[in-house]
Amino acid sequence: MGGPPAPVGREELLARLERALHTRGRALLTGPAGVGKTELALAEATRAEARGETVLWLATLPSDREIPGASAAALVASVAATVAWAGLGATPPETSGVFGELPGPQRTAVAMLCREAPIDAGGWDPIALRLGIAQILRTLTCRGPVLLVVDGVQHVDADSADLLRFALHLAPPSLRVVAVETPEPYGEAGEPYRALHRPEDPHASHLWVPSEADVLLVPPLHADEIAELLIHHRLPSRMAGRIHRASGGNPRLALAVGRSLADARTPVHHAEALTLSGRARDLARQLLGAAPLAVRETLLLAALALRPSSTLVRRAGRPSAEADLAAAERAGLVSLSEDGSVTFTAGLLPSTLVHDACWAERSAGHAALAEVVDDPVEAVRHRALATDSPDEELAAEVAAAADLARRRGNNALAAELALLAAESTPGRHGTQRIARLVDAAEEAARAARADLAMRAATDLLARDAVPADRVRARLAVLDTAGQGLTGLDEMYVHAMEDSEGDTALRAAVQLRLAVKYVLADGDPQRSRTAAVESAALAASMGDPRTAAQALTVQARMERALGSPDAEAVLAQARALELAERPLGIRNAAQILTIRHALFDDRLTDARDELNALLPLVQRRGSVEDTIELFSTLAAIESRRGACAAALAHAGQSLALTLEAGLSPGPAWYTLALAETAGGSFARAASYARRSVQASEEEGDRVFLSRSRYALGRVQLINGDVAAALETLRRVQADERAQSTVDPSMLRWHEELAEALLAHDAADEALALLDEVRPVAARLGRATVLLGCDRAYALWLAAEGRTDEAAELLTRTAEAFGRAGLPLERGRALIALARVERRRRRRSAAQSALHAAASVFERAGAAPWLALVSEAPAGVASESPGPGSGGEEALPALSSLTEAELRLARLVAQGASNQEAAAKLYLSVKTVEARLTRIYQKLDVRSRAQLATALRP
Repeated sequence: MGGPPAPVGREELLARLERALHTRGRALLTGPAGVGKTELALAEATRAEARGETVLWLATLPSDREIPGASAAALVASVAATVAWAGLGATPPETSGVFGELPGPQRTAVAMLCREAPIDAGGWDPIALRLGIAQILRTLTCRGPVLLVVDGVQHVDADSADLLRFALHLAPPSLRVVAVETPEPYGEAGEPYRALHRPEDPHASHLWVPSEADVLLVPPLHADEIAELLIHHRLPSRMAGRIHRASGGNPRLALAVGRSLADARTPVHHAEALTLSGRARDLARQLLGAAPLAVRETLLLAALALRPSSTLVRRAGRPSAEADLAAAERAGLVSLSEDGSVTFTAGLLPSTLVHDACWAERSAGHAALAEVVDDPVEAVRHRALATDSPDEELAAEVAAAADLARRRGNNALAAELALLAAESTPGRHGTQRIARLVDAAEEAARAARADLAMRAATDLLARDAVPADRVRARLAVLDTAGQGLTGLDEMYVHAMEDSEGDTALRAAVQLRLAVKYVLADGDPQRSRTAAVESAALAASMGDPRTAAQALTVQARMERALGSPDAEAVLAQARALELAERPLGIRNAAQILTIRHALFDDRLTDARDELNALLPLVQRRGSVEDTIELFSTLAAIESRRGACAAALAHAGQSLALTLEAGLSPGPAWYTLALAETAGGSFARAASYARRSVQASEEEGDRVFLSRSRYALGRVQLINGDVAAALETLRRVQADERAQSTVDPSMLRWHEELAEALLAHDAADEALALLDEVRPVAARLGRATVLLGCDRAYALWLAAEGRTDEAAELLTRTAEAFGRAGLPLERGRALIALARVERRRRRRSAAQSALHAAASVFERAGAAPWLALVSEAPAGVASESPGPGSGGEEALPALSSLTEAELRLARLVAQGASNQEAAAKLYLSVKTVEARLTRIYQKLDVRSRAQLATALRP
């Protein structure tokens, strides 16, 4: 559909709305408050206005329901304002255009409704008023299609509902109606209130009898859509997963939570249990206020429980639990499963219930739950939370419960209990409390709970702890920071100071610094130095685990810096891992070995080793390890052309990322790769842009370069050469600033070279290829050389050496096929088709395109298949990017380069030299020189002749 874009996450729903209006002329948008119904109606109204339709917007208020005729009068005023604004008549209803055509009794009744005339003793004539409203709408539709939006149909008074029903029943098809409804589950006395559109309710303000075809439920947004919404409103997206849980996907709640965090300026790596206030809490209280007090008391017990159910709440002292929870479900506060388990629709609801309850209420609730839960771990937790008196015996029980939760694999609960055990320890047991705080911080790090790690560390650092304990607590905080290591310099400094004299701790601190130097500072040389020192210190202490991790970081840096020692260092790390299996795999030599295989395009080896590792990590590893494996697997499948598998793995990576509350930047980058391979170029660009923003938020230099590369690549494929050139130049600057030498880790060189060629910068493209080729040859990066060959062949074609270009592209396509890279083979074939067209060998060009289509079809590479399907050999494409362009069927045009063809089209469409220069990011002098060459090649002397030459 055309027109302005849909609200975030509502593209399909807006399309359904337009279909319903087209086929039935009526649509009812329904859903909870804040879910985005009004925004959807506004988007449709904007599209209608763009089509030249008249839009009437009737927004009601709760008080309107008690005023007879209030909504009908507002509609008449809206019509009057619309007519006056359009210059079609005066404002007063009794004299203006559509009103002046009414018969006398109808005009009088309408004037009385709008208080433009005194109301007679008998009131207004109901029949005349009905006919008058109907005539007003009919007359308005004679001027063209009309869209009526009734926002808040549940507040329409009974008299107005009757008038509008009658008018809509008589209205012509050119009057379409969107009604927006927020169902009210409770009346003033707390009794269930029927949905207002149901015809069995005699007092309902429904405007027609809806059917399944025209009732559209507006659902909450998914976590990924919440992330996009935050970016759209310039709010940090790192917390998207947690904000989604807090809001339940309700856009209004999500934005309130996001703004609450932004206003509080809480460092994102410190916030797991969201620090909320202001608008976010107020909205949650409004939602909870829809339920009577008794229901809220029942909900408080459910909020305090770990696994709430109607049975548990009833046993804890709420005999009306089932009825109360059913009422809460009608209010949209919870959802109930068949077994009676309770899930709050938004995490902000239970946290607000607990936040607003006094200590006595919370204590009584925990005490009651402790008596009825059937799990000893939960019982201990509730007993500890029911008291505010430290008790060593209780603290020891909670610590034991934390160990049990850890053995069960529930790291989040183990972290919570470990901290609770420390906080339950009496002050006179200072040494024991500090030891438990260290355990709590490290448990929180394993669970990726940054808030708990910071709470434990803050408590510990305020006490008289020894330097070793302070270092361990700080390292736990650093380990929960994820990609966001900026702003933590002070933490590193203090850790270095406290680790002085302790070789083992110094090795651990140096390991964290090695990671920081590359991620946050973009300095692989400094990272390598820190990793070397960490490995040496760990080895001197007989700590193979830390030594293996440090050697792994060193190997990664050696590869980036183009050192021939990278594989040897990695082999050392692997040998240590075999003797001492690491707890995690993110910095493990095993996963780096797989990634090196990916960089080298040994894709089958990489996939097989990763698939063997995945089940073990899913059973025993952390969520971050699982995310790492799914991301790497998606990258492997994208590269080898297993497009469906790539999309599935990338989707799993993002889902786990958002669920864990981690930065979505890396997962969005992975999805951009997968979408480029087998999904949609538009979605790929969207994910890449999101990844750029998230990486900038985090200060993550590594993924910032990667996401810009993914974006520039898609821009080039889509033919947006100027944007691609700008993006890829930034990648070039980023990678050079980071001293990255190995061209196989991020293959931007060949993409930038093609963008330069498309921009008519052949000399610069050749210089770039001459720079990267010797490095790739020295390091043995065979498939990097193939990518350079493809770009070099395009340079040959641009220089007029089309025979050489065709021969090189043929060999390159075959080599890509032998290397198991079908998508790269397809790209080479597309380039070959373009060169063959330039050679005026139509049959050969068509054959190359058919071969590319066959490759893409077998791989499931939907966007690439669409690309070649839309650009047959004899037809020009407006997009000059790799694989998407071509020359006109007219022989003379085949002499133009792609850059010249783009300029020629702009000028033929009427652009001035200055406008063309701005559009193509060129100087006016360059445009003038290029136009001179175009005129000479096409043998034309004017813009009119040029337009004729370009016409098919």
